[in-house]
Amino acid sequence: METKVQNDVTQVWRDCLAVIRENVTEQSFKTWFEPIIPYKLINKRLIIQVPSQFFYEWLEDNYVKILRKALDYAIGKDGQLEYTIIIDRGTQKPAANPPIGTQHKAQSAAPAAPPTQKNPFDLKAFNEKQIESFLNKSYGFENFVEGDCNRLARAASFAVAQKPSTTSFNPLMIYGGVGLGKTHLVQAIGNYIEKQSENSKIVLYVSSEKFTSQFINAIRENSLQDFMAFYMRVDVLILDDVQFLSGKEKTQETFFHIFNHLHQTGKQIVMTSDRPPRELSGMEDRLLSRFKWGLTADIQAPDLETRIAIIQNKVEEEKAVMDEEVIEYLAHCIDSNVRELEGVVISLIADSALTRRKINLDMAKFRVKSIVEENQKVISIDKIIEVVTDYFRIKVSDIKGKTRLREVVLPRQIAMYLAKEFTTLSLKAIGYHFGGRDHSTVIHAIQTVNDLIDFDRDVAGHVKELKDGFKK
Repeated sequence: METKVQNDVTQVWRDCLAVIRENVTEQSFKTWFEPIIPYKLINKRLIIQVPSQFFYEWLEDNYVKILRKALDYAIGKDGQLEYTIIIDRGTQKPAANPPIGTQHKAQSAAPAAPPTQKNPFDLKAFNEKQIESFLNKSYGFENFVEGDCNRLARAASFAVAQKPSTTSFNPLMIYGGVGLGKTHLVQAIGNYIEKQSENSKIVLYVSSEKFTSQFINAIRENSLQDFMAFYMRVDVLILDDVQFLSGKEKTQETFFHIFNHLHQTGKQIVMTSDRPPRELSGMEDRLLSRFKWGLTADIQAPDLETRIAIIQNKVEEEKAVMDEEVIEYLAHCIDSNVRELEGVVISLIADSALTRRKINLDMAKFRVKSIVEENQKVISIDKIIEVVTDYFRIKVSDIKGKTRLREVVLPRQIAMYLAKEFTTLSLKAIGYHFGGRDHSTVIHAIQTVNDLIDFDRDVAGHVKELKDGFKK
């Protein structure tokens, strides 16, 4: 009798597959329907076995109408579909939120032996103990400089590193501008967890571009199941620059299911973005809502004290020597990008080692000018001072000095005005370059020049001529 029942369920499923094959592409058929195992047929209830919760959800979201059509053909209008879901390590659970016209029920069934699967990073069969984390081992909490600009993000990251998936910070999203230390911080989480767990936890760092590329390759090579199986084994998933998933609907959909699976099974998710979730356009609402389940923390541009600490930390790390005068100059000149600040420091140290010369202020000025102007196309404040002093035929020492003579004060104010317009320096940093003046003095200078432009033709002409020169 059992053999007849088994034959019946096999035949019914074959009838279903005949309808399904006519309504999907060959690739989709192989990916989503060939792995399904017909388990039981009880009256008009067909029970099928699917490999995972994600697999079930994908069928629900994409193929419910086709499944209904297949049931109508193979069983009749009153046919019902039930699932038994095999998830990792041989456990089972029933599907939730069944598709329209179907039912679900967990059944006792021995899980089939999983096929050999491929690692999407190297397309080879993989073992959990051999999964590469792709973490940069030089990124740690011990060499991440904490300041007011990143204190919350750093504290939350360390809490997650100490107790992954057990805090309320799941997912943890760190957002902020380019070069502020987001990647350093999230990789520090991964490195800390790996060290503490002695490789008992699978930690994976991946950029969103790499994730998307792997997804596309998986579709092209008919290995989407391997792709999903790989990411569902991870204990800590770190996805960098999640904003690049914007507009990629299928990639987002896949990540949505991976996210759900990891979160529901108590795994930790960490992400970075260049903006907060509410400003991520081109993203599915259901994905954005999940980003907000945990904690979102921002990293801002470092303040002066933090920039000085970053430089000192880098100099110490490289076992080099740099005078406080040079450190302060660099901290004032580069005030928005930690990566660029460290790059300038490394360049100076390299120059010093190659030329066997001590790092001095002239070297720093030359390096700042060559790197900042070349890479960012930003006019340096030293260049502005040089052009303004030549234009008005006064000395640089005068414009930076304390004299209150009108023939110096007006050029000084115009130079401050131009510095605000053509550089990204803060008011405090601009004041530093004009003899250490207070930011309120810079504000007054900018307002004065704005007022003079409106009613003083000579000043308006000077400013226009200087501006035109910088724009060439």
